[in-house]
Amino acid sequence: MSELITQPDKLRADAAECALIRDLATDRDKRELFARLAEHLSTLAAEVERAADLSER
Repeated sequence: MSELITQPDKLRADAAECALIRDLATDRDKRELFARLAEHLSTLAAEVERAADLSER
């Protein structure tokens, strides 16, 4: 169960790193790629949190 608690934090940290790379990228395609990755990782973090909440019930 503790893995489900730490995973959203890791995913959010990875999303933040992707957002930073997006902001620093000079290539349009890379900016778009890292923007999509950041959004996807944030969504995954929310889903893992939701799953952990459901499993605690």
